[in-house]
Amino acid sequence: MWRASLPSPDDIGEVIVELTRNGAYLKCSAVHVATGIEASAIGPVAERVGLERIAIGKLKRALAAR
Repeated sequence: MWRASLPSPDDIGEVIVELTRNGAYLKCSAVHVATGIEASAIGPVAERVGLERIAIGKLKRALAAR
């Protein structure tokens, strides 16, 4: 688990990213610290960076829908 502050034009603030391995699969969960909203993505272990990008993208969409 790590914390990341995402410096970008559409900055969403502090996000906690957790990676959980289950055999050949990896689950990436991204939690927005200020609101507690969570988004996750599941895929192959070899695609860690891609899963992080997908989970954070899903989190941004969830925050925009509020």
